[in-house]
Amino acid sequence: MLKIGVILGSTREGRLSPQVGEWVKAVAEKRRDAEYEIIDIANFKLPLLGEPGGDTSGVAEWSQSVGACDGFIFIVGEYNHSITGALKNALDYLRVEWNNKAAGIVSYGSVGGARAAEHLRGILGELLVADVRVHPALSLFTDFENGTVFKPKDVQADSVNQMLDQLVPWATALKTIR
Repeated sequence: MLKIGVILGSTREGRLSPQVGEWVKAVAEKRRDAEYEIIDIANFKLPLLGEPGGDTSGVAEWSQSVGACDGFIFIVGEYNHSITGALKNALDYLRVEWNNKAAGIVSYGSVGGARAAEHLRGILGELLVADVRVHPALSLFTDFENGTVFKPKDVQADSVNQMLDQLVPWATALKTIR
C-alpha cells in the first residue's frame, strides 16, 4: 500500500497546520487507498542548513521519514507571500529522498495561500517531485473562525478528494521508476 506523508509546513507558535493536517488526514483515510501519516517538521528540530554548531541529530530521522513515503501532501500557510523558512530549510536538507515522488498541496491564508503554493511548486520541481494540479486553498476568512479555529466549508473536503484522485495514481506510477 502507498504511504503518503502529510507534511505540516510550519513550526511557528500558534500555527494552524496541525488542525488542517489532521482534517486532511481524516478525509484521506476514509478512502482506504493509501496509508496517511502526519509528518510534523517541528518534531525534527532541524537547525538552519549550513550554520555551524547546530544540532543535526534530527536529520537522519527526517531523512528516514521522508524516504519512507511514496508521496506527500504539503500543508502550507502563506507567510509574506511564500512558504515558511522552516519548510524551505526542511526541503533543502534532503535531495534523493524527494526524487520521483508525487505531491499535493493544501494551502491556507488570506488569499487561500495561493502564493505560497506557487512558490512551493517551483521548489518541488527542482527536487523532482511531481505536484498535482488540484489544490485545495483554504481562506482564513471563510474556513477559520476568527482566523484561528479551523472550520472548513463542506466543499473543501470535495477539493481534497479531487486532489487525492490525482495524487494516488501519480504516486503509484512514480513508484515504478524508483
